[in-house]
Amino acid sequence: MKASDAAEMGLLAALWGASFLFMRLGGPEFGAVALAAVRVGLAALLLLGILASQGLWPVLRANWRPLAVVGVVNTAVPFVLFNYAALHITAGLSSVFNATSPLWGALVAWFWLHDQPSRTRALGLTVGFAGVVWLAWDQAGFKPGAGIGSAGLSVLACISATLFYGIGANFAKKRLAGVAPLAVAAGSQTAATVVLALPAALWWPAQTPSALAWWSVIVLAVFCTALAYLLYFRLIARLGAARAISVTFVIPLFGVLWGGVFLGETLTPVMMAAGAVIVLGTALATGLINPGANKTQRGAG
Repeated sequence: MKASDAAEMGLLAALWGASFLFMRLGGPEFGAVALAAVRVGLAALLLLGILASQGLWPVLRANWRPLAVVGVVNTAVPFVLFNYAALHITAGLSSVFNATSPLWGALVAWFWLHDQPSRTRALGLTVGFAGVVWLAWDQAGFKPGAGIGSAGLSVLACISATLFYGIGANFAKKRLAGVAPLAVAAGSQTAATVVLALPAALWWPAQTPSALAWWSVIVLAVFCTALAYLLYFRLIARLGAARAISVTFVIPLFGVLWGGVFLGETLTPVMMAAGAVIVLGTALATGLINPGANKTQRGAG
């Protein structure tokens, strides 16, 4: 990997990790739905402008139906769920749960697309989800006979959001293969904007959000969404999807870092241990770590 590619991956991880910080800053004043709507609306405007400059309008029009589905499943719903979680749990914890997205992607591909995993990848799924259960049980505060509190609902929201990411990724793979990535990004953000417009109007905050909240959502839209998508698609073009998605493993480091520096959040021993188990399982499930391949290569040599 070139130094420039590694630098872009680091920047992308820092931007996506920072999104959890800005959700924590803007969420309490905007609310989960309005924050998501403003974020995708601004990002859509920027991406549509770039799309028009590259003459890709016909691609967007030709694929508007699957793009609408991706916009709902892969953007609108998970953004609202993560925004809700940001109201009750730390940015670092949300970012650790976000790292499970490739796990759900592999599981959905197994059952939906019949992409049966190897033994190593199946082991990775088992290890990764064991880490998810461990972390969720610890952070949600589940107690026998007690109801699910706000922390528990927030944990479930994060897990549900990553499940939607897994569904969306596989739907895009099945229905949007070969479509220009910029068209997918712009179209999905536009569809999410349309879907969230009415709910955002109904749940718009009664009190005008502060300047800090507005700047948070602007940074979310411009840097953590529009710019991040552009970086991600550049990396896919240069390195391939399998290597580009490895950025997922670095995002929790930045999520925890930004939460600690700017919000004074603490990292518990269970978060560290369970997070490491989740990352290990995800690396195995996605093939980033593949001991069998190494043995095959040594034998072939």
